Formats: sequence, C-alpha cells, structure tokens
Amino acid sequence: MNLNLLNTIYQNIVSHAPLIDQDGCFPEQEFTWLADASLLQITLPGQLLDFTRGNTPTLLQLLKNVGRASLPVGRIYEGHINALYLIHLYATSEQQKRWYTDVSQHHQLFGVWNTQAQDGIRIHDLGSGRYRLEGCKTFCSGGSHVTRPLITGELVSPDKKGWQMCIIPTEKVKIIVEDRSFWKPLGMKASASFKMDFTGIEISEEDLLGPPNAYYQQPYFSGGAIRFAAVQLGGAEAVMEEMHHFITMMNRTQDPFQQARMAEITYLTESGNLWINQAGAKTDEWLQSDDRTDQILAYANMTRTMIEEICLRTLQLAERSVGSRGLMRPDRLERVHRDLTTYLRQPAPDATLTAIGAYVFNQPATHDIWN
Repeated sequence: MNLNLLNTIYQNIVSHAPLIDQDGCFPEQEFTWLADASLLQITLPGQLLDFTRGNTPTLLQLLKNVGRASLPVGRIYEGHINALYLIHLYATSEQQKRWYTDVSQHHQLFGVWNTQAQDGIRIHDLGSGRYRLEGCKTFCSGGSHVTRPLITGELVSPDKKGWQMCIIPTEKVKIIVEDRSFWKPLGMKASASFKMDFTGIEISEEDLLGPPNAYYQQPYFSGGAIRFAAVQLGGAEAVMEEMHHFITMMNRTQDPFQQARMAEITYLTESGNLWINQAGAKTDEWLQSDDRTDQILAYANMTRTMIEEICLRTLQLAERSVGSRGLMRPDRLERVHRDLTTYLRQPAPDATLTAIGAYVFNQPATHDIWN
C-alpha cells in the first residue's frame, strides 16, 4: 500500500467529515477516494490483502485507520469487507468471478444487512429458479448507495428451509423502498443506516449465496467482531488525537492531571492495538485447524469486549480533560464523541462477556488456554 496516498485519503476524509454529519447524508466522495485507491478490492484474489493469505492483522489496521478518519465511513467499509469475506467463504467459483468483477471493474459497493424487526425478510421460492422477497431490513448502513446488498431471510421453499443469504443486483430489480425516517441517531448520522423494504423484489437462483443457515456458521459469524472492534479503536485514537490538540491549544500540557489522563489514554489505545493485532494473528493461525472454533470465538469476544472498555474509558477521560468547551460544535471531538458512543452499541454485549467466562470454565486449566 502507498502510505503517502493512504494518509492523504485519510486526511481528506477527516476534512470532509463535518459536511456529511447530517441526517440522510452518505459519504459518497469518501467512497470515490477509497475506490480510486483500490481499497474496495484490496481483499480480492491476488490483491494485497487477499483473504487466502492470512493478512488479518494488516486488514484490521486498515479498518482502524479508516475508522480513525471517520467512523461512519469505517462502518460502511467494514460491511463491504464483511460481504466480500462471505463471498470468499460460500460463493461458487462462477459467483465469485461475477461479484469480484463488480468490485474491481465497476466499483460496486457491497454491504451486509441481517438485522430486522417483526416485518423481516421472507424469501419465497416461485419455482424455476426464481424467488420473490417480502419484508424489511433495519440498520441498513449505506442505504441505497450500497449497490450489492447482502441480505438474509427465511427461505420458504418445498425443497429447503433455513436462513438464506442472497445478494441483490440493485440495477436489475425494482427500486428498494428506503425509509430514511428510521435513522435519527445521536451519532453515526452519515452511515445512512436506513430501513429498507424489499417486498416484491424478484431474484434468481444465482443470487443466492451459500446453503441455508451458512450465515451463522462459526467461527466466521461471531469471529468477525474483531473487524468492527478495529473500526471502533480507530474512533478512540481520533478522540486521543483531538484531546491532544485541544489541551495543546489551551496551553495546558504542563498540568499534571492532564498529563495523567493523556498517559492513560495513550496506554489504553496502544493496548487496543496489541489486542487487534494478536486477535488477527491468532485468527489466521487457528483457522488452519478444524478444532479451534471455540478458541477463535472466545478470543474474538475478549477483543470486542476489551476494545469497548478501552473506548468507553477514553471517552470518559477526554470529557474530563476538555470539559464543555471542548465538546461544542463544530469541533471534531464533539462529533467523534457522538459517533463512537453510538457505534459502540453492538448486539449482545452481556452474552459476549459471559461466553468468555463459560469458555474458560470449560477448560481443564487456565495456564495455556490461548496457545
């Protein structure tokens, strides 16, 4: 990767972020920059972070750096990478060729939309290789700007049943109805995480990804938490950077209490880097074996939990350091604080924590459980 080019892109994203911090906005220019730098296709076969080469620590650092520049951009970009990983795992060779071409030649943006309410997705088998969708997805980051949404739903078919993945070729189907009123958040406004109604959309057999219930296959489902944790850590690093800028500007760098808070944020964020690097390395190592699923899940759960704790403590320390004056619009810290507070709210944190303890108690001893 051209580090100078990447740093320029990151800085451009930082500079542009205030302009899209509005309900209904989408970081369109930012994804043009990412596409022009070949970052949308960076995990494809033969590319720098090819999934088959075990580059997870480097991928996590990339996600972190994008998140540091903008958490909404990082959220959508992580969803794109997640979709490409699921294609890597479950698509046929013909599907991979088609979808990888969509990315490399046409800069199509992918995303993964699994969350739904009571009016969730049902995929009706019409016969002759045709399917009709019914229902909605919520928290669809990227909204209609995601041109290859990977969605999940209940497959209703006489031949097979289960939770089915499919990828929608948006230019070939009727318009997906977008409910923007759904997304009125504290932060992450520019992630454009709308409610999308797929009712009446028809797709073909070639748009189905993998067999029913493949989406929840472990360790890939829960193990993927290390990716969004990396983006979150980028938010903590952005908070640290803005706190450093504010305290320096206020000429308070010699205050011992400010020094103590900066010291704590520094070792917290660096601890986060150690966590995601180790989680990436262990994931690459353990995926080479068939019997390490429980270890991968426990380590991903620990990483996710620790990154959340690091981010929450970083926010608290920054608040104390800058006070109300440092949390005023249009200062960057105010926006990053809102975005990170919102993005940290991921599903099932309590179950994630107790699963770690359950795994450890299931081991005969504790001295060597991560080797």
